[in-house]
Amino acid sequence: MHDKQDETGEQRVVALVEEFLTARSARKPSPHTLEAYRRDLLSIVRLVAEDPDAPLPLATLPISALTARTLRVAFARFAATRAVASIYRAWSTWNTFFAFLVADGVVAGNPMPAVGKPSAPPALPKPLRGEETPERLLEAVARDDDRRQRYPWPERDMAVIALALCAGLRLSELLALRVGSLAGRPGERRVEVAGKGGRARVVPVEPELDAVVTAYLESRVRRFGARSVGRTSVLLVDRHGEPLRRGGLQYLVESCYRRAGITDRVPAGAQLHALRHTFATRLAEDGANAAEIMRLLGHASLTTSQNYIDVTAGQQRAAVRANRTNQSLGRLLASVVPPGS
Repeated sequence: MHDKQDETGEQRVVALVEEFLTARSARKPSPHTLEAYRRDLLSIVRLVAEDPDAPLPLATLPISALTARTLRVAFARFAATRAVASIYRAWSTWNTFFAFLVADGVVAGNPMPAVGKPSAPPALPKPLRGEETPERLLEAVARDDDRRQRYPWPERDMAVIALALCAGLRLSELLALRVGSLAGRPGERRVEVAGKGGRARVVPVEPELDAVVTAYLESRVRRFGARSVGRTSVLLVDRHGEPLRRGGLQYLVESCYRRAGITDRVPAGAQLHALRHTFATRLAEDGANAAEIMRLLGHASLTTSQNYIDVTAGQQRAAVRANRTNQSLGRLLASVVPPGS
């Protein structure tokens, strides 16, 4: 554990970095995110400490050494061998770090606005690769013939994949769903989503997706009883009937990819997000305009009532109905569900 102060009473940068990372841990970021924060912060700290004009020991580098000038020099050296995305991410991390220090009263101001940064690189969509890959995934999940699974639950797995592919939900949004999140009359069904940043939205649910979720809930009643599907109950649960956690949901999706034999068609780092991107990409390909896609994905800030009106409007629902994944899901259900069952 580093001492927080040097012999003059100044706080040491390395110790403050650890304090910052501890504070960020309360927000439950992934281990990869925390490691990226540490790497970005310490990379610049080392460059400041190694300044040829005034080198200082890394372990005892005081916070006063981080001036606009020293940071500009360090970022210039950092940028020389790195891609735009890496430079932008590091700048953003340092900006957040200084905001933390200002809020804690460690420094009087944030010098980062005086440090140049590149424009934010465009976030490129990462859908599943291959025209028929979503259909191949759905078919593999619908089949209950994978003997490698110790505790198969195809209805639950299908609900997860279909909600991501046909409603474009994020991982955190899936975990937050309740049984009562699916509402509305037949033909006007919708899923009410607690979106990113606390922004609520509703997404139309077509009959095919509704049937998948209904089949899952019926299978859950058979496993755990009717009390397990109260309106306030968590929608997605594990094999013990407990709420699915982030790691469990990620593992479930990765398992579905393996069963479908499509792991090589999943963009690196995308995993479940690749399903959301596939939803958006197919909407665009099938004629939805930018405004419709923004609303359906929760990128626009709208009130709850405006969300309801917008996503249940004819054009919005037609865009979702025209989505090829919904149509494929309907054909699949017709082939695997016996008539009258």
